[in-house]
Amino acid sequence: QVQLVESGGGLVQAGGSLRLSCTASGRTFSSYALGWFRQAPGKERAFVADISQGGGLTYYADSVKGRFTISRDNAKNTVYLQMNSLKPEDTAVYYCAASNGWAGPRVPERGYKFWGQGTQVTVSS
Repeated sequence: QVQLVESGGGLVQAGGSLRLSCTASGRTFSSYALGWFRQAPGKERAFVADISQGGGLTYYADSVKGRFTISRDNAKNTVYLQMNSLKPEDTAVYYCAASNGWAGPRVPERGYKFWGQGTQVTVSS
């Protein structure tokens, strides 16, 4: 029903910034709550941030609060994750996800039915 493609990952020095983008197909983008997750080597996938359908409400994991900002542009069918003050422990594959069953934010992981392929973020010391 929706296809998601992430971009913007790469290698960055600690303290630097990256902006991830996730562009979705379809004409019903505005009806989806959207989230970002990450998975580091040897660890389970973890929640990072999500945003409500209209973009007015957001929620963040404690580990990124104050450093990361999630936003969306429904006219462009795109959700963003601005990552500032990056730390080596932020190194992971970052995935965007969409839910058509929840208004968001704070969608449980099982509520996200559609996932992108992921983009690698590596933060050097």
